[in-house]
Amino acid sequence: MNIAIFASGRGSNFSAIAKAVKTGKIKANLRLLVCDNEEAQVIRKARRAKVEIALVKRELFDSKEDFEAKIIKHLKENKIGLIVLAGFMRMLSHDFVKLYKGRIINIHPSLLPSFKGAHAIKDAFDYGVRLTGVTVHFVDEKMDHGPVILQAPVEIRPKDTLASLESRIHKLEHRLYPEAINMFLNKRMVISGRKIRIVYR
Repeated sequence: MNIAIFASGRGSNFSAIAKAVKTGKIKANLRLLVCDNEEAQVIRKARRAKVEIALVKRELFDSKEDFEAKIIKHLKENKIGLIVLAGFMRMLSHDFVKLYKGRIINIHPSLLPSFKGAHAIKDAFDYGVRLTGVTVHFVDEKMDHGPVILQAPVEIRPKDTLASLESRIHKLEHRLYPEAINMFLNKRMVISGRKIRIVYR
């Protein structure tokens, strides 16, 4: 199966997934990077990994519909079967999500439904909770809302700084995301409404 990663920034999850593909832990083809930010570090990482890059800048299009139409063109040309969001800082439209329903996954640095949004790690740290974590989920029409595929906890320790917490969460992301991708590829998930049953063979 051909995979596309959507990213806007550093690309640490891109690197983890690319490594898992290269070593055979993910048996799929990382075919495409879709990026909306020409300054993003992930572009250099994609070049090093010899992954095709589609740089699609929102400001060059009159409407979100036109912007997404260009992305869809790239996806169709590359016969993409799974879209992996990895720090892509734009909400996808309802029409886009419906077109690829059940084929878009996202990773979020909290135990959803707690601490949605772009600053989840800091929000959990500032709130004073003892436990946060990482969630991989299918994407639906709402932000950080779709059915949960995998979750794993991260303890917030008394001596943690925001930086130390971020480091542990990112390390967990890099383990959890390839695992979730493999579950999708191996058809180990049965979706019923908001719930996903994992099939162990």
